[in-house]
Amino acid sequence: MHTNTTKTAGWIILLLASITAVTPLAIDMYLPAFGVIAQSLNSDIALVQVSLSTYLAGFALSMLVCGPIADIVGRRPLALIGLGGFCAASIALCFTSSMEMFWVLRTLQAMAGGAAAVVVPGIVRHIYGENTAKGMSYVSMIMMIAPLVAPSIGSLIMHWFDWRAIFAALAVYAVLLLLPSFKWLPEVATRQRSGSWSRLFFASYVEVLGNRKAQPYIATSMFASFAFFAYLTAVPVVYMDVYGVSKEMFGILFAANVIALIGGNFVNSRLVGRLGTKTMLIAALSLALVSALSLVTVNMLGLGLYATVACILPLMAGLSLTAVNSDALILIAFPHHTGTATAVIGTLRFGSGALTGPLLAVFHDGTALPFAVLMLGAVMAAVLVQTISTLLGRRSQPVQAV
Repeated sequence: MHTNTTKTAGWIILLLASITAVTPLAIDMYLPAFGVIAQSLNSDIALVQVSLSTYLAGFALSMLVCGPIADIVGRRPLALIGLGGFCAASIALCFTSSMEMFWVLRTLQAMAGGAAAVVVPGIVRHIYGENTAKGMSYVSMIMMIAPLVAPSIGSLIMHWFDWRAIFAALAVYAVLLLLPSFKWLPEVATRQRSGSWSRLFFASYVEVLGNRKAQPYIATSMFASFAFFAYLTAVPVVYMDVYGVSKEMFGILFAANVIALIGGNFVNSRLVGRLGTKTMLIAALSLALVSALSLVTVNMLGLGLYATVACILPLMAGLSLTAVNSDALILIAFPHHTGTATAVIGTLRFGSGALTGPLLAVFHDGTALPFAVLMLGAVMAAVLVQTISTLLGRRSQPVQAV
């Protein structure tokens, strides 16, 4: 790249990472306010948890619909529409007075955020070409700052203002992204229309979902994401309600878990080139399984907060490595359908995550055990998928003569 082009690409990558960070901020900033929101809306904290699931469901639906649309109508207009809609929904959330309306507006906020986020990989590919992995690494590293600081920002806002100020801050953030997006966000060449919209929309999904080689990795990525969102949905209740930590302490503990995620990705970046993606996936699943078993054991024995945190940290690293390597293997299988593959990953990731809120609400018993068991079940499902895939792969290989 030319020097000026490199500088321009750097600013655009920062902008794209900031757009991708919209959803982590929308998910994590209001976590410390769960209890206050429940009191303000005359509801229960378990029903506030459901609002996280409605967000994940809305985001998943948006990814499913907007992924192919971005390839047809263009990525830039979809990003602008998404940011504008996110801003409008965030403002409306400041004025909600019922839990039902809160759920609806969170869903609309998520759908707008998904429309903006789904365009990012395509624009990165447009800028970096064969070095797309390098560009996506930059986006990921910058984006991880969002979940690291979001709960602390939410706690700080709660210290000075009402919980509604959190959503006002999200609206301001969207506006700050919308203005530079009008000027600097590039357009990417759209697909040539060689058929009807329905044919273009569904053909790529048939290609991706019908690929038997990628199916085990798609399932593994989904189960890893389900476990991660079980943690994300339950952790405010586990830390603040079950163990009684303060909002400030919650921010510190949450930040420690995000650092574990970053550490897992750093280790992966160092080792995956030498050991291979599949090997790193198996190592990650092994770490996640041991950690999840430990988490269930710790909570069955009632060993307390610090033992729980000690199990969650490596579990988060293992889940992060599992998702990253599964996603890489999926994208490798679809060199010409990476946009649709990204939509499939995102839809299943957030769609499965949307189930965690209702499940945790049903099995809520005032302890951390239901959350621990749910995470263990998801990890065991991922291990089972990979085990079956490996065994079937060995059977399908021809026997070589000695």
